[in-house]
Amino acid sequence: PGILTFLADTLSLLFFQTPLKKTNALIAQMGITFVNAYVPSALCCPSRASILTGKYPHNHHVVNNTLEGNCSSKLWQKIQEPYTFPALLKAMCGYQTFFAGKYLNEYGAEDAGGVGHVPPGWSFWYALEKNSKYYNYTLSVNGKARRHGENYSVDYLTDVLANMSLDFLEYKSNFEPFFMMIATPAPHSPWTPAPQYTKSFQNVSAPRNSNFNIHGKNKHWLIRQAKTPMSNSSIQFLDDAYRKRWQTLLSVDDLIEKLVKKLEVNGELDNTYIFYTSDNGFHTGQFSLPIDKRQLYEFDIKVPLLVRGPGIKPNQTNKMLVANIDLGPTILDIAGYDLNKTQMDGMSLLPLLRGDKNVTWRSDFLVEYQGEGYNGSDPTCPGLGPGVTHCFPDCVCEDSYNNTYACVRTLSASWDLQYCEFDDREVFVEVYNLTADPHQINNIAKTIDQEILEKMNYRLMMLQSCSGATCRTPGVFDPGYRFDPRLMFSNHGLRARRFSAQFL
Repeated sequence: PGILTFLADTLSLLFFQTPLKKTNALIAQMGITFVNAYVPSALCCPSRASILTGKYPHNHHVVNNTLEGNCSSKLWQKIQEPYTFPALLKAMCGYQTFFAGKYLNEYGAEDAGGVGHVPPGWSFWYALEKNSKYYNYTLSVNGKARRHGENYSVDYLTDVLANMSLDFLEYKSNFEPFFMMIATPAPHSPWTPAPQYTKSFQNVSAPRNSNFNIHGKNKHWLIRQAKTPMSNSSIQFLDDAYRKRWQTLLSVDDLIEKLVKKLEVNGELDNTYIFYTSDNGFHTGQFSLPIDKRQLYEFDIKVPLLVRGPGIKPNQTNKMLVANIDLGPTILDIAGYDLNKTQMDGMSLLPLLRGDKNVTWRSDFLVEYQGEGYNGSDPTCPGLGPGVTHCFPDCVCEDSYNNTYACVRTLSASWDLQYCEFDDREVFVEVYNLTADPHQINNIAKTIDQEILEKMNYRLMMLQSCSGATCRTPGVFDPGYRFDPRLMFSNHGLRARRFSAQFL
């Protein structure tokens, strides 16, 4: 079968459905919507590396959006790229493969081969140099630089991606199956909508849910430092950003409609799996943080995942806990590849897509992030001293060195729980019962049953060192779970730091 994957840039599950009406009609209503789909790291490059490799960040070693953080670095190219799922699809499954759009944030960096570097596994390569833009960008066209300007009709990146994708579907070989990944810039900043959509959603503002513009009490210091209530100018800024993000998505909606119609005209739609997802979520004013991602909360780690294709019944909703590390195994499984030959941490979603009965599934997964900070002061807010970054003019900062954390996100029959530890001097812990507190307002670390805390601490230790099959062992609330408290004291005291040197 053909396989087509759309990857949005920074789109939370919580706030995406209204602008993508055609996408919902053509993918969600014709297939399955996963309502509990997550990313193991709420930042572009680590998350995209997880999609490509099927691995957690501690196994692919991409920890942030910089070359030093292994984003599209020489080391990544040497150690991980040859084993990504597109490389296996092309080499082992006979697929013709097509990539268009944003690859990794540092792709095209001169220190890592420039735009002449075409990763293994791609027959056709139209990749954006560096980070998302809509105009005035450079594409690597099969390793040759092509510069684009600011003329809407020929340069608007979302439309350029649509046209290149349509050309591929028109001229590809009919003797080999195809895989396409289209990674749109939208709705990432700079939020430049197409001219025909600049007046859309004039009355839309960021959602005012119960964690909007409130103080993040009992949370890590980085969340507590946000100024509450936010200034009128901050609220106006984030409302404007939210509106523009929606406007940029209208062109994505058009792109998806064009490609689905093209597949239909070609007679290929019924034999094509189509995935729609995002690399991470986004917040706009939650806990008084203006706009960004990177945090451990649902709005940053929960993403849309819509799938249609052969054997998938329409209008389904699935509540299983799935993650973007599952996309690679799923696509290889669809292509008939033996997953036992891979080192992937994720699981194939194919049994869930087909509606198989009595599927044994995970009840938890790992979230991990390494914070970023300046060695010196952030130039926006020199008074804050070293260690922070991504600061706004009112000196609310979105990241810091010790915003380094790892979490177990659990979703079982009896528990909807998140347990997180920070790698800082406090060894700060946050725990949320999302059944009672879906907006994660109340940190219950000091009141939850001690035995659950100990089990979660141990489970986190296991997941942070897992690889392949050991990442899929039973969770704390599963029938097959085994817990031996003595193991927790074997090498070091309870809650010893386990953020390994290789991850840092």
